[in-house]
Amino acid sequence: MNADHLLGRSLAWPLTITPDGRLARSSGEDNIRENVRLILATNRGERVGVPEFGAGLEQFLFEPNTITTHQLIRGRVEQSLARWEPRIRVSQVDVDVLPDDPFAARVTITYSLVATGRQERVGLTLTLGGS
Repeated sequence: MNADHLLGRSLAWPLTITPDGRLARSSGEDNIRENVRLILATNRGERVGVPEFGAGLEQFLFEPNTITTHQLIRGRVEQSLARWEPRIRVSQVDVDVLPDDPFAARVTITYSLVATGRQERVGLTLTLGGS
């Protein structure tokens, strides 16, 4: 059984065009990583057919960069990934203030692939309202 069958295959994200004019596709671990990032980057209500899709992290844009906000972000990330990405099991979500930017929080998600058990990590930076 190949990785495409075990881990999935779909359009690459962000959408890109191949040299022959087709939409690029991704598969395997890359496809899962891209989908995790897509879920985290999508605002709730943004998808017409599935308005509840996404993590809705834009909600935290003007929130203070505090431990309480970090806990809310952690919960939202865990809940969204559990609902929308069944190919992974989240083992840890860390949310920390960036030392050089009091208005930014670094979110690091550690997860394992259900099909293989391999551990992966994805990170993103959120801009918040301050401290």
